[in-house]
Amino acid sequence: MFILKKAVVSKYKSYTSKQEVQLEGDITTLVGKNESGKTAFLEALAKLNYFTDDVGFKFDELHDYPRNELKKYQRSGDDLEVVVCTFQLDDETIAEISSDLGEGVLTVDGFTVAARYKAGRVWYSLDSDEKKYLENLQGQLGFSDDTKSKITSLETVRNVVNQDAGEDEELTAVISYLNTNIVGKAHDGDALIDGYLIRNYINPRLPRFWYFDEYHELPSRFSIDAIRNNTVTGELTKQQLETAKALFELAMIDVEELANSTNFESFIAELEATSNEITDTIFEYWSTNNNLAIEFKIDSITRPNNQPPEKILDIRVKNNRHRITLPLRNRSKGFNWFFSFIVWFSKIQDEKDKNFILLLDEPGLNLHASAQADLLRFINDLSGDYQIVYSTHSPFMVESDALHRVRTVYDSDAGSIISDVIQEKDPDTLFPLQAALGYDIAQNLFVSKNNLLVEGPADLNYLTFMSNLLEGDGREGLRSDLTIVPVGGLDKVTSFISLLRGSKLKISCLLDSFNNAKGAQRLDGLIQSKIIKGKHVRFFDEFAGDDYDKADIEDMFEKSEYLEIFGEAFPDHKGITTSDLSDNKPTILLQLKAIRNGKDFNHYKPSQLLLGMGLGADYFSKETLDRFETMFKEVNSLY
Repeated sequence: MFILKKAVVSKYKSYTSKQEVQLEGDITTLVGKNESGKTAFLEALAKLNYFTDDVGFKFDELHDYPRNELKKYQRSGDDLEVVVCTFQLDDETIAEISSDLGEGVLTVDGFTVAARYKAGRVWYSLDSDEKKYLENLQGQLGFSDDTKSKITSLETVRNVVNQDAGEDEELTAVISYLNTNIVGKAHDGDALIDGYLIRNYINPRLPRFWYFDEYHELPSRFSIDAIRNNTVTGELTKQQLETAKALFELAMIDVEELANSTNFESFIAELEATSNEITDTIFEYWSTNNNLAIEFKIDSITRPNNQPPEKILDIRVKNNRHRITLPLRNRSKGFNWFFSFIVWFSKIQDEKDKNFILLLDEPGLNLHASAQADLLRFINDLSGDYQIVYSTHSPFMVESDALHRVRTVYDSDAGSIISDVIQEKDPDTLFPLQAALGYDIAQNLFVSKNNLLVEGPADLNYLTFMSNLLEGDGREGLRSDLTIVPVGGLDKVTSFISLLRGSKLKISCLLDSFNNAKGAQRLDGLIQSKIIKGKHVRFFDEFAGDDYDKADIEDMFEKSEYLEIFGEAFPDHKGITTSDLSDNKPTILLQLKAIRNGKDFNHYKPSQLLLGMGLGADYFSKETLDRFETMFKEVNSLY
């Protein structure tokens, strides 16, 4: 499956300036206030390649172009690229292309496709190597260099195949091969191999966008004739009509046969069997109330003037605990949304290629907070098969440990703006993120005016213990008005900093060395954006000594000292000495992991044990005490 890596939207509804959005390979979350532009962005994506033929998901400059610029645009005669999407090719497609055209012809691992208001979909060049293809073809067909010289480039091969090769049988054979296998299978107007690849590999596998919003919810009661005639009525919107049709498709019911029938029992049985299957799926993720069930009833209503009776499908929700039924619309809107979502999702769920990108607009808006957590779990499970982009303004639909997935959307004088979290400045837009992060950390953290952010509780234990030890020995520890805040992992540090800026809090960091470039880049981004000063971000490797390019807090101790604490915490490894450690690993934690055959261990346990060992300053070497004191002095100076 191709992965959507980047989307650029311009001159579409509220997007008056070009917005470039990097998308995650699994889930991307759009967060913003109402009317900020979240829906417009999802719509623009969907209209590039909607999963079914729907006039409502085709670009229309009259309705879609920013209204205050429309007349100027129409007078210009231009044809604007409204959305440009860059996809990454999957390994299977790359392998098939290499097998077909030979190695080295495909020079990129992705492609870009755009949609214009007038011309529709257009493809960007793949920069395929046509010279390499000729070399591969010569090896395959075995024609001479003389023949190859007459086909100087595939850019002109369309002209070559229309020429008379005369009595040159070899050239005639090559031209015939190219005409049959390449020219006749390529898009006109493209570079020949590019056109061949697009027509045969890229376009057929271009992901289709599947869109769902609250307007697709099933109605409680609707006319079967409306489904048969594909008729939008006052009580049945176009989206509801499509979802109702999906229900009958899922139940494999012939609507024409149902409309003409007088006995409805078999149809009700089919609908209830389908409903039971859907309900079972819902209850895997619905912890709010598992006493609900869907019931169907088909009514036949007499019409005047000897017209055939009108068939009406009535959908009700039964509460088995209270033994009552109510129309679907009178039950929980959250349950209705979930049920309708599964019905609509059924239109693509059984397709084998899973070649869809799911666009969910404000999913679960009416769900309780705990039910939104269930929905998030459902979305995460779906992301194993589908790439997902969803919008929300609910803090309970934002995962605090996955804030790298979030893109913020807000409305400005320059139109809708989409940005990464660390660049966002609008406090109302940030609120759901702050609430999500606050909900996560408020359960176990106390934040004060002066805060020192560390990775986890083990750091808190070591720093507290050594600070008290030094102060008891008449040396300098951490200042008393400083709160050590473990943020729950190195990857949360940047999110914590970016979301709490401007709250009149003084924040510094004391961190383990980053093990991946992405985390370091995010932190550098905060520094470059002047969200935090570079001198307020410190690392243990600055204080551990010249022997360390990377360091964790455990490397602040002499190795023999930490091994003694480690041995008390893990008696099975009590005999480990410094000579057993490998110099190939940069930190003592990685060295111990290697001794344990790659098995990690609970880093918190030795730190917790240290607090109860009753050790004094005389236990630790002068070097260890000096390292910690130097570090504490430097940290204190930051406040």
